[in-house]
Amino acid sequence: MCSRPRIGRQPDPALADARRQQILDAAAACFLQQGYHAASMANISRTAAMSTGHIYHFFASKEEIIAAIIARDLQAMYSRLQALVDNIRQGVQENLAPDHSALQLEMLAEAARNPQVAELLRDADTAARQRLHDLLVSPRTSLTPEQASDLHGALDTLCTLFNGLLNTPGFDQLDF
Repeated sequence: MCSRPRIGRQPDPALADARRQQILDAAAACFLQQGYHAASMANISRTAAMSTGHIYHFFASKEEIIAAIIARDLQAMYSRLQALVDNIRQGVQENLAPDHSALQLEMLAEAARNPQVAELLRDADTAARQRLHDLLVSPRTSLTPEQASDLHGALDTLCTLFNGLLNTPGFDQLDF
């Protein structure tokens, strides 16, 4: 009698990734609550609602879990940075478009002759800076008061990047 090799089911990659994330989330919660050394694999398995043996199927040690948490956090940071770079690139390209630039120059030229247009441009710039400030100090960013007070230089840099020096408050008062 000839025996055939047993062919098992291939694991579902999406399910395996979901299990890994479940373990990482549970481990992070345990590390936060108990500290790294006090958080045992048994604690992590209870929090993850899976057996310790199942966790060892994915990770050989707590150090491997830490490495995976670090890698996951790093990947999330890379994704946020890439989104920022992509959006900055798009904003710069839009501002460099000939029609956009020509219109901006026309409005700036009119502002030099017309105080009402100058005030409209200053008000728009102030509103844009305030909106950017509000976004940066929203509860999602959890900036300290010291960090929030240091934003003015960063806001000037960002606005200069997109709008040029002529819209920078106080630019006309600089001594070159």
